Order: sequence, then C-alpha cells, then structure tokens
Amino acid sequence: MDDREQAWPALPLEAWSGTHATLHLWTQILGKIRLAQTPWVNHSWHVTLYVTARGLTTSPIPLGGRSIELELDLVAHELSVLCSDGRATRLPLRAEPVASFYARVMEALRGLGATVKIVKRPNELPDPVVPFDQDQAPREYDPEYANRYWRVLVQADRLFKRFRAGFIGKCSPVHFFWGAPDLAVTRFSGRTAPPHPGGVPNLPDRVTREAYSHEVSSCGFWAGGGPVPHPVFYSYAYPEPPGFAEAAVAPAGAAWNADLREFLLPYDVVRASASPDDTVLAFLQSTYEAAATLAKWDRAALERQGPPR
Repeated sequence: MDDREQAWPALPLEAWSGTHATLHLWTQILGKIRLAQTPWVNHSWHVTLYVTARGLTTSPIPLGGRSIELELDLVAHELSVLCSDGRATRLPLRAEPVASFYARVMEALRGLGATVKIVKRPNELPDPVVPFDQDQAPREYDPEYANRYWRVLVQADRLFKRFRAGFIGKCSPVHFFWGAPDLAVTRFSGRTAPPHPGGVPNLPDRVTREAYSHEVSSCGFWAGGGPVPHPVFYSYAYPEPPGFAEAAVAPAGAAWNADLREFLLPYDVVRASASPDDTVLAFLQSTYEAAATLAKWDRAALERQGPPR
C-alpha cells in the first residue's frame, strides 16, 4: 500500500454501512458517559469526542477527585478505559449486539469504581429507536473499514486544524459529534443569530437552539447516509445569508445540496485530486469566504493577518 492510499483509503459506505452503524452507537455511549459527568459548555462542546493517534477519545472525564478516559482504539481494535489512579481496562472490539457492548463498558467502569448513569436512548436517529441496554440486534464490526474510517478522520482532523488556525475570532475545537456522526469545526461572527427552528430527531429543540445561538460558518466530514450515500466534506452557514446557495466555490467537484442546505465535496473527488490537502483547504476557505462575505462579517477583525508572532 502506498503512502497516499494509506492516508486517503477508499471508504465506500455500502461496503461498511453495518460497521458504520455499530460505531455510531458505540460512540454515542462513550459520548453520553462524557455528557453525564462533564459541566455544560456552550454549544454542547462538552459532549464531543476527539481524534487521536489511534482512534477516538472522550478526553479526561471528571469523576470526583479522579478522572477517567475512554479511547476507541481503531488500530488495536479495543476500548481502553483508563483511570487517573493508574488502573486500566481494555475491552476487545467485536461484532456483538449494542446491549452487550453497553454492558461490558458499564462493567468496566464499575470495576474502576465508577458508576455512571446515562440516558440510554440514542440521539439523532429516527424512531423507532431502541435503548442501548435493550438493543439485542446482531451488529457488524469490520476492523479493516473501522481502521480506514479512522485514517480518514486523521486527515480531516489535521486539515481542519490548519484551517482553524487562520481565524482569531471565536472558533470551536475540531471535534467529533457522535449524533450525526461527523467531525466538525465552527467559526463564529460574534453576533447573535435568530432562534433555530430545532427539529433534530430525538434531541430537545433547546439543545439545537443553544448550539446555534450565534452566527456560524461550519464545516466538517461525514461518512454519509440516507440521501447522501457516500462520504463527503460539507460546509454550511447559519443563518444562511442571501445568495449563499448560488456562490461560486472551489474546487470544481463541490456543489450545493438543496435538501441539506449545504455545500458538499465528495470524498472520492478529494482522493482522486492531484493534491488532496489543497483540494480540501480550497473547499473550506472558499465556502467560508462566501458565507462571511455575504453575511457581512467583520473579516478584518476575525481573520489572522499574516503569520502568528
């Protein structure tokens, strides 16, 4: 395997949709553990996971005078459950019902002296949804595609951080939201936004409205699903300024999706390009510039002028 294929592997959703669905629910369990133990941070930034050199992590979660951390290792294919007192447990990742995975995680936490209660109902999935501890349906886990997914997240994380560095206004971390699930980074104009209509499946409208309390230009990577049956980079603005959908953006493979109200850049266009880095960065920058210019953001005050000192 050459270096380019290693960094930008093929990721056709139809080849690993079952594994993707499994990872989606597993990351929701980990994210809800963080949510249950972490003080609320604006825009729900306290619930996210982060890309690591081996997978996805909760980062340290407060637990009284200690902290715990859960890392989904997609290289060794195990879940590491670590405690600041030096104790650790590692659980192999395997094809099993969600209820079995949930039970193993909670038992591992109890073994470290941590009893954590979470809301067991999955979020951002259409009804009917089954609570984690009752989901006995067989589930797939393909280590090869789980690892490919992580490798793509590594590249997206790297480029999003590079893009983020050009903005000195309020900006989110680069983080993995387990609801969709997607890796995202969001820039803010500093101005308040009109109330968001809400409407996310199995998520209180107040959460969505708080998340979009201020004007944003947001971009991310999504493995796809539903009306978009392939992986994509995306970019959108809230509120959407007039003319945004008609804006000229780069590269040539990027297009406006009227159903999602987002610009989408297929991952396969990135893989096939002469320079995947330049292709992704052109998409991020051009869609942000379209949003910020049309919405009359104070770009001179919000963007880094020249190299950092």
